[in-house]
Amino acid sequence: MNEHGKSNYSVIDYLKFIIPSALGVLLLMVPFQYKGETTIFVALLASALTNLLTGILPLIILLFITFTAGLTLIDKLAAPDWIRKNGFLAETATVSSFWAVIRVIGFILAFLVFFKIGPEWLWSADTGGLVLNDLILGLFSIFLFAGLLLPFLTDFGMLEFVGVLLTPVMRPLFGLPGRSSIDAVASWIGDGTIGVSLTNKQYKEGYYTEREAAVIATTFSAVSITFSLVVLKQVDLVSLFGPYYLTILASAIVAAVVVPKLPPLSNKKDAYYGGNKADIGENIPDHYTKFEWARKLALEKADNRLSARDFFKSGFKTVTDLWFGVLPVIMAFGTIALIIAEYTPIFAWLGIPFIPILKILQVPYAVEASQTIMVGFADMFLPSIIGSTIPSEMTRFIVATLSVTQLVYLSEAGAVILGSDINITPLDLFFIFIQRTLVTLPVIVLAAHLIF
Repeated sequence: MNEHGKSNYSVIDYLKFIIPSALGVLLLMVPFQYKGETTIFVALLASALTNLLTGILPLIILLFITFTAGLTLIDKLAAPDWIRKNGFLAETATVSSFWAVIRVIGFILAFLVFFKIGPEWLWSADTGGLVLNDLILGLFSIFLFAGLLLPFLTDFGMLEFVGVLLTPVMRPLFGLPGRSSIDAVASWIGDGTIGVSLTNKQYKEGYYTEREAAVIATTFSAVSITFSLVVLKQVDLVSLFGPYYLTILASAIVAAVVVPKLPPLSNKKDAYYGGNKADIGENIPDHYTKFEWARKLALEKADNRLSARDFFKSGFKTVTDLWFGVLPVIMAFGTIALIIAEYTPIFAWLGIPFIPILKILQVPYAVEASQTIMVGFADMFLPSIIGSTIPSEMTRFIVATLSVTQLVYLSEAGAVILGSDINITPLDLFFIFIQRTLVTLPVIVLAAHLIF
């Protein structure tokens, strides 16, 4: 110990922190070029597995969803000891009646879509077929590799180190722990579902309150840079990627400051999951600099790492939670939302109130643009598809940017949030979607007027 009671750390202590944490960053957060496309390592692994198992993966997913729905029904109707006394089975099966119904609906839809039973609008490539044979395939693989690799970010001191250093920024600006910045970066650079998974894991371990977890999941689990580029390509404005992404960042920051101060997020409790609060080290003791305290917490966390067996056990538990808990939710909400979007005028009707707002903001083709606004709640890519035929480049720019900043679409990110342990309801998501739209739209339109 030195004069201030701070430990003298060895090279091995530093390596225990630096090597696994660097691996986590490289595998989950650092983009690179592969065959002309920008990707991250975990997404590359997921894509390879999806391609390898394309023929049988829909069946595998159907079996997972069937198992979850069946186990949940048995538990609800009979509550047998062989479920209640088995930790894994009990955690998988024990949900509220509402979520039990959602799981059963997810199973029914997956079964009908897989075997193409019933009307075509249910299982077509634009509705249930898109969810089961496209969206969920990629998520199944992402959940596997992200779940197994997340402990590199969460269990070796990276969050402790970054959390202490960035608390002076995140607390006053967003009212969040500094470690939440990792969730944001993992989403923006990697994938939004990775950010949700990381947030849920931290919430269950007592590092976030219910309110903090809800805010982070709906505010910082952003769409990745890669997918943002796909959206911009759809509206034929790739040459504007620089100002486009700067506009996304600016509007997202404004939304991150404003929306959490409004209900429903402001009404969430500052209570910890299961009442268990973990020490996130925000109070720096006397005689420690910020960097010294960050280093101490990080190295101690890394030194307390469990065995390789426990590492993989922790990762695999995250994977199974996502597979069994989230896949049925995505199948249910994603399919229903896409059916409504594709075969009913409901989202177009919901967009009508935005017409006067768009006209006041002097957005060209305001009526056409209004039809893209609410459809983003079903799926983030639909607005850019619908808006791609609008003649005005400025309007297409606004549509593409807004669809990315709305975030909580039901075909993927929103459904993953609903399937997590974070206390967010479908109605909460809908109101948050509206709020994000109203807050970010003026910022995006202002930027569009400056650019065009």
